[in-house]
Order: sequence, then C-alpha cells, then structure tokens
Amino acid sequence: GIRMKMGYREGAGLGKFEQGRKDIVEASTQRGRRGLGLKLKVFDRELNVQWQDDGQNVYEQVDWFPECSVPVPDLVELRDWMVIGKRKEEIEDETEFCAGELLKNMLRCKTVFDELEGEEMRRARTRSNPYETIRGVFFLNRAAMKMANIDHVFDYMFTNPKDSNGKPLVRDKDAELLYFADVCAGPGGFSEYVLWRRRWNAKGFGMTLKGPCDFKLEDFFAASSEMFEPYYGEGGVDGDGDITRPENISEFRRFVLENTERKGVHFIMADGGFSVEGRENLQEILCKQLLLCQFLVALSILRTGGNFLCKTFDLFTPFSVGLIYLLYTSFERVSLFKPVTSRPANSERYVVCRGLKPGIDAVRDYLFTVNQKLNQLKDTDQDVNMVVPLHVLKGNIDFYTNIVKSNERCAPMQRKHKLMPPSLLPLSHHSCPQLIPDKARVTPSTSDPKRKFYELIQGSDPETFSYKPTLLVPKTLDKISHVLDYRCMVAGGEQFFLLGLGKSQIYIWDGSVSMRWKKLENFKTELPRETLLFVEIIQELKGEGKAQRRISSIHILDALILNGTDIRVQHFNQRIQMVEKFVKAVSKPSRSDMNPIRVKEVYRLEEMERIFVRLEMKITKGSGGMPRLSYTGRDDRHFLPTGLHIVKTVNGRMIGLALKCVLPPSTDPWTMAYSKTSKRKYFYNIKTKESTYELPPDSITPFHVCHFERLLWAWEEGVRVHDSQTRCDSEKLSKENVLSFIRLHYQPYAACGGLRGRIACFCECCIPSSSSKASRESPRTSASSQTVQEFDMADGRGSTSSGGRVPYTNWNTHPSSGGQFILVLLPLCWEDAVFSLQFRVQSPIYDVRPIFCR
Repeated sequence: GIRMKMGYREGAGLGKFEQGRKDIVEASTQRGRRGLGLKLKVFDRELNVQWQDDGQNVYEQVDWFPECSVPVPDLVELRDWMVIGKRKEEIEDETEFCAGELLKNMLRCKTVFDELEGEEMRRARTRSNPYETIRGVFFLNRAAMKMANIDHVFDYMFTNPKDSNGKPLVRDKDAELLYFADVCAGPGGFSEYVLWRRRWNAKGFGMTLKGPCDFKLEDFFAASSEMFEPYYGEGGVDGDGDITRPENISEFRRFVLENTERKGVHFIMADGGFSVEGRENLQEILCKQLLLCQFLVALSILRTGGNFLCKTFDLFTPFSVGLIYLLYTSFERVSLFKPVTSRPANSERYVVCRGLKPGIDAVRDYLFTVNQKLNQLKDTDQDVNMVVPLHVLKGNIDFYTNIVKSNERCAPMQRKHKLMPPSLLPLSHHSCPQLIPDKARVTPSTSDPKRKFYELIQGSDPETFSYKPTLLVPKTLDKISHVLDYRCMVAGGEQFFLLGLGKSQIYIWDGSVSMRWKKLENFKTELPRETLLFVEIIQELKGEGKAQRRISSIHILDALILNGTDIRVQHFNQRIQMVEKFVKAVSKPSRSDMNPIRVKEVYRLEEMERIFVRLEMKITKGSGGMPRLSYTGRDDRHFLPTGLHIVKTVNGRMIGLALKCVLPPSTDPWTMAYSKTSKRKYFYNIKTKESTYELPPDSITPFHVCHFERLLWAWEEGVRVHDSQTRCDSEKLSKENVLSFIRLHYQPYAACGGLRGRIACFCECCIPSSSSKASRESPRTSASSQTVQEFDMADGRGSTSSGGRVPYTNWNTHPSSGGQFILVLLPLCWEDAVFSLQFRVQSPIYDVRPIFCR
C-alpha cells in the first residue's frame, strides 16, 4: 500500500526513473572466512533447497549374510591367496563390488569435504544428521551411544550373550565374569557403555595408541573404570599400543589369555580410525592395515562362540572385501550394519560377527603373516592388494550378493543432500527406545566417607558394626558343635571396614564409635565407588632370607556392598563368590606397583585339617633368624597367622549340651546335617521338624548375623597348632583339642541323623515306658540304682523309613531294652525323679537339655 502511494509499479524498479533493482537480493554465497571473490567449483551452483519434514525411522533391521557353507581353508591354501602388486593411490576404478556410476557420484560428493573449513564441516554434519544432538548423553562421547544402539538392535548379543537356546551365557549371579576387549577405541566410549550396563560383573582389556588417542579412564562418569585394564602390548603399561606391530599383538594375546583362564574374551569391540583430512576418498586404502590388524586381534583373543564388532569404512577394494570374507568363513553369522546414530553422510559402518567357529587358527596365522608383509612393504611402491582371490569372492554367490547390496545401499546415502531445517534438529535420545536414562553428564561428587557410609547402609544400626568376635576357648567350644554350620578363614592382621569412593579414595574404620573413617595411607590400590567391605590389612611375604619381599595387602573377610550393589542379605557363600568375582574384575595383573586385593580362602569347619597342612615354619625378616609360623596362600605368598576366624553360615540357634534357653519366636532354628543314605548334606529345622536338600531362604545368615556370631580362635602363646611348636598350655585350645571336638561332633558314619553314645539314668526308679501304668505313678527304689545303656540309632528315624531326620514323638523306650529307638525329651509325669542324659551328638539335629521331672 505505501509503495503504491509512492508510485511503485509491479515489475518496475524503485526510484524516480524506475532505475532500482527489479530482482530480489540473492542469498550470500560467501563460505566461511574465505577471501571475497573466491569461488569453489563444488559450491558454484544454484542454491535450490526443497525443505522436507521427513519422519525419521528409528527402527532398524538387521540383514545377516547367509551362513557360510564353505569350510575354513587351511594355511597352505591361504598363503597362495595373497597377491602383491603395485601400491594403489586411487579408488575410482574399484567397481567389482559396486556399480560404477554410484561410485563415481559418491566420490564426487565426498570431494566437497576436501574444500570445507572446520566450522563449515561441523555445521554441515550437524544439519545432515537428525541424531546429531543425541551426542553422548551422560557418556564420555558419541561412540558410547553408537555401541548402545548396536547392542540393542542385535538383541544385546554383546552385553548379554546367549547360547543357541537363547539362554544367557554369563549371568550376574554366576561366578564367571563377562570378559571383553576394546581395541583402537580411545578415549573409551564403547567400554564405558559396557561397564555401565554390566558394572562389576564385567572385566575389560584395552589396547590403543598411547598419547592423545589413549583411554581417558578418569572421564568415565557413567561407570566405574576400575574394571577396565589397558595393556599396550610389548612393554605392558609402558608400551606404545600400536596395533600394527606384530610383537604388540602377540603380547596382548598372551596377556588376555593368561587372565581369562586361557579361554579368551566373550566379545571384542574395535573402533579404529584416523584423520584422513584432505584425502577422504582414499580412506579405505589408507586404513587397510588398521582394519586387518583389528580383525587379527579379534581372532587372537576371542573364545569359541565369541562375538566381534568392528568399524569399517568403504568396502570397494578386493583387499577389504577379502578381509570380510575371511570373517565370513570364521564366524557363524556376519552382518554389515550402519546404525542410525552414525552420521549418514560418512562411509562408516560396522561389521558384526556372531559365534566364532572352532579351528580358525589357520586364518589367524594367515592374517599375522599378511600384517608382517605389509610392514615389510611399508616404504616401497609395492603392497598387498588381495588376501582372497577375486574368483573366490565372486564365486560365493551369497557372500558376493550381500556385499554388493550393502555397498549400493550405503553409497547413495553418502551423496544424498539431506539438510535438516531447524525444526528437525532438536531430535534427541527422548525419541530413542527408553533404555538410556534421561540424565545429564555430571562429574561424580566426592563425598564425605561418614555420610556415604550412612547413605549405603540405609538406616541400619551403626552399632551392629562394632561387635567384636567371641573368643573360642574351652568354655565356648560347644558353640561350634553344629560343625556343618560353620566356615573358617586364617586370620593375620587387624580387621577394618573398608569404604571405596572411587579410584584411590579408600577409607577404613574399625567399627568403634570413638574412631572416625580415615584415609588408607601408603596403599596404591583402586576400588569402584560405593564399595563397602570387611577386611584385614595383611603384611604378605614372598620368598625367604635376604631375597624376601614384604608387601601390604587387603584380605577380604566379607562383603556388604559392591559398587552400589547391596549384598548383605545374601548367603555367606554367595557373598564370598560375588566378592571373588568383584576382586577378579578390579585386579590389575599388569600393575605390579599396586597393592594386591585378595579374598580370604574359606574352609569348611569339618575340613579344618587342610589349614594345618599349609602351616610351616619359615625364617622371616626381623625374626632374628628364628623360624616363625607361616601360612601359605593359593598364590604362594605367605603371612604370619594370628588365629582362625569362624563364621556361622546357617541362621539358627546354636544348640549345645545342656542348653536350656528357649529360641526366640522370630528365630527359625535351621541347622545342617549329613545324610548317610543319600551321601548328601541337608537342612533341618528343629522347630518345625522340616528337612530339605534345598537351601531354605530363612536359613540364610545375613551379614549382620555373621558379624555378630563370629568367633576367633586366637593362636597366641601356648596354643599349639604346628608339630614344631613345643609349648602347649593345657588351659588353652590347641589343634588336637579342636580337631578332636570336630571329629566327635561330625563323623560321616554317624550321619543321617544317626546317634551313637551312651545314656545313663540316675534315678530312684527304673524308667518305665510311656505305655505302662508306672508312667502315671511315682515308683521309688534304691537310690543307688543306676542304669547305663549303650545305644545306636543308625537311620535316625527308628521304624520310619523315609527321610533323614528324627521327629519328636510322645513315647519313650526303656534304656535297658536295647535295640533301636527314638529318643524324645518330653516332660515326664513321674514325681521326684531325676533323669540326666550324658551323651555326644554326632549329628546336629538334637536339642539336648536336662529334663527335671516331677
């Protein structure tokens, strides 16, 4: 309206003489900070963008190659496959596995990258990738989200591998760790994701280039990095991590196999790559040796049935395709997959391999030979151009078809203009499956140990941690009469609660109210955050004489919380199994400078003699040349023992001879016995008369009960536990006393509720049976009348045939009548009669007490 009043006519220019510009002002074609007037051919074209708000599909489909029916070739045949020729410096003619026109268009579009400046490149890839803003969420980098993406799409075959029947191979409650390896993958996003998902139930090994590309374990905020151990090949932690060096590969293989019981890892991840700035089109050729070495390491350390994930780039050359073929023959299934979290405009995709076949040593040795040849030809104009002949690659129709299909699907994606308008850019992990929590990446806070302790125990009474052990002396020996209910461990130092807050932030507390948590000084060790253990600090010795080495170590007696997992209510045996797994995960065999963490070796009380076999007299530094009693552990290190910890593992009242106290209503008095018939141990409930071979949930002794009822047999002066010790104090318990007591209360021949001993009746009458009239009267005879009767209850049930327990009944058998009988202790109706029992129970199922009859 205003322009019309000023004389403007449509189609004419502005101004008095209509001399103004008629066309609209064009958008600026200035690129970055280049000089004015500089034009690049790749951008010298009309800008005509059609915005399309296409919906993004987050559901991905896996295309597996058909199973390979070709057997794994032998080494002789493989060595004939290697083809050496002139080094290639171009890729435009590689049309055997992709249509020529597709390859030409893709390469022309990728040439643009050579001209873009850094900031332009970042803006372009942000606007071309709808998932760019997901970034790393709370992980170290985007690689972790790519691993999460792939793991989910492939049904968690990496973090939760399954057998052919769909059952998990490694469960959290199993004793075995999930072993994995991460190579060429600094700073470690893949590993952070795996450890976030499996925590201390996994153990990782890593090798990558030292320097800027190294693992940044200190930046693992989502998971504890203590379960990950970098190893850089030759030289160990001091190596260079160059995966192309044969000696590094061999040393890494040795180290991994040595620390996985010679089985290898369950899966391996490889994410290798390096900058090809200015030579993007040659990325496949430049990375060929890196790709080969990643495949070689996988075949070197994977266990049979293991899985493999590796980043690849373009797969147009016969060399790269030949490497994929060798994987195709070595694994049960292979797939080439590009996750949606990978930028669509780049050539990155992943080869995913499931189920390593047995007998692939020839392929591994062949790749090792090829790598050696590549190193030999590195500074020449010659190169290894093929590892599998072209006629073999194209002769396998299934393999060839799938390679071509993958290439022709990925090539158009790399050249498609797919610029996103701002409205589409905020797509984030909210649009992904709800498997990754919506949390920001936050540095773990350093907490006060006392506050963290109260936070971890969740309202438990702190005073329960101050309980001291009951000393095992002659007066308390009856406490272990139920032999099968106990486990024991050799003591050797002061006991503490140990709190791990991550890395070297470790604090100790002796449980007393007067003492505060204090930092563990002069120790070089690391523990994951939110870890609470009950330990001993031990001075370990290795060797003898002048060559003897002394090192401080942590010996774990029990565990409460492992990296945030509360295990206090688990059975003692289960807690020990879990903490052994935990220690295996956090141990660093490559770090000889670190103080070791070990789990105490646990013995059954009835097998205590095995402990004394491992006691010997050794000369130690500072002993003045006098031999001292030493205990040698499983790893040939020894320490000076101070006694024996005895832990009750069955939740029930300890019943000794002449015990008159009554069980509290809340206590279920479980105990363990041995069945002579079935040759098995079983659980027996004295209160309900129930017996079972399965572990009753209410028989489990949680940590606070174990801690409260533990005993300590102190091996002080006068306690003789070794044949060379001469002094023996008769008022103290020595080895012979304790072993005799154990043999007396546990003998397999008196099992299944069997009872052998003697019964003595001191009363003024002959004891009548419950069926006689005398049972309701009070007959009196000579006070000197005394009956002593040997008895034998072999089957534990008298005339009842099934089971292995002694039920309470309401009848009695006269001791003088002999034969088998069921002994029942019920209040008798006789007046002025005293009935006293003196016998030894060799199966812990009897509640034996004096009975005073009226």
